[in-house]
Amino acid sequence: MAHAADGHTGMGEAVSTILRRGARAVQDERGTTLIETAIASAILLVTLAGLASMGALATMHTENQGHLAPRTTEYAQDKMEQLLALAYGDVLSNTVVFPATTTGGSGLAIGGSANTAAPVNNYVDWLGSDGSLLGGGAAAPAGWFYERVWQISCAAAACTDSPPTGIKQISITVTVRSSVGGFMLAKSTIVALKASEF
Repeated sequence: MAHAADGHTGMGEAVSTILRRGARAVQDERGTTLIETAIASAILLVTLAGLASMGALATMHTENQGHLAPRTTEYAQDKMEQLLALAYGDVLSNTVVFPATTTGGSGLAIGGSANTAAPVNNYVDWLGSDGSLLGGGAAAPAGWFYERVWQISCAAAACTDSPPTGIKQISITVTVRSSVGGFMLAKSTIVALKASEF
């Protein structure tokens, strides 16, 4: 009676009608929720499968070109600094060790090879995966990861004069033993000139 006096007579009936319609709507959509979820999951899996291959490719390039290639360049620069510190006429210093010793090596004598497949004794050294020096010699030691070869050549005909005059060209090539995913091996070559005045 109080509701009728307030003017809310049909309110209870309206609420129950809305609840009944909502219950019917939920009953009508019972099976579509699972089907929609399955379809959305399938689309997501197909998309992720495509992205996974891109992720693997990106990881491979990042490791090979973003990590290994800069390390080969760094190790080539290290060797170049060591060789450029020698006197022009030095043909005895052992540069296969660090720091270089004054005897037992080839110093800046003409020779060597820039071909990593054909290293020349006294013109090659080997590094571990962490960059630690493993020694020299034409045969690769166990555990090597970086191979560093160098070649000293005449850049002018006068480099064999006594006392030596002219210019020597120093070429250093560093490569890695393996790469991620069998991709092209990282390799760096740098070249510098050494004048007899220095």
